[in-house]
Amino acid sequence: MVEDNKAVNTIPSEETDANITEKAAPEDVSENGGSSAEKPEKKSFWNENKVEIIVAILLGVTALLTAWASWIGSLHGGIQAINFTKSNNTSSQATSAYNLGLQMFLSDIMTWNTMMDYSFEMAMAESDGNQDKVDLINEKLKTYTEQNASDILMEGIKWMKDNDEDSPFKMPQITEKYFTDAEEKSEEARDLLKEGQNDNARGDAYNLVSVLYSLVLFLLGIVGIFKRLPNRIGVLSIALVILIGALIYMLTIPLPTGFNIWNYIGLK
Repeated sequence: MVEDNKAVNTIPSEETDANITEKAAPEDVSENGGSSAEKPEKKSFWNENKVEIIVAILLGVTALLTAWASWIGSLHGGIQAINFTKSNNTSSQATSAYNLGLQMFLSDIMTWNTMMDYSFEMAMAESDGNQDKVDLINEKLKTYTEQNASDILMEGIKWMKDNDEDSPFKMPQITEKYFTDAEEKSEEARDLLKEGQNDNARGDAYNLVSVLYSLVLFLLGIVGIFKRLPNRIGVLSIALVILIGALIYMLTIPLPTGFNIWNYIGLK
């Protein structure tokens, strides 16, 4: 009887162990299967929060760049107006200098003709042996020359005597000497006009940059309209490309002549 009881007690125990093993096996498979199926997902760099932050930063940067481009463009416009005004004034001075040089040239021609008349009279007096008349005419000639001959004519007379010529107006480039001041003023007026034209072109370039920045602001402003993230990223990318291109172009445009930022903030 005892042996039968032991046998009876042993059989359920084995069945119980088998049941436990069968129950445990599916759990292990489930755990193994779960560990193999669950792989770490790669997180995308872009998300709505990052897009909003980038848009906010770019809006601020673009607004500052727009203000800078507008300010520098207005400075170019002001300098352009100043240079054009100076050019007009200098051109007027050049015209006056030309008229003055022409008057001096004609006056020296008349002076030289009068001096030749005195020289002829003095030669006639010498031929007559009238020394008193010669001295008188010579004194008149000296006085007249001092009062009427210009420095250019006197330089020409000296050159004439040194080179044994019969006229001071044969000196090379003597005519140009009468118009030296006029030519210098004309050259200065042309330079000022050219500077004004350059400032005008640079001001137009800064205006174009301002337009590009405005386009960037528009694109950044409509990013939030799109609901799908790829569309937002696409519009943001276009705005960023235009912003970088406009910034590079702006850096190639020269600043106004003599521009110093410290002058505008009182540090110089």
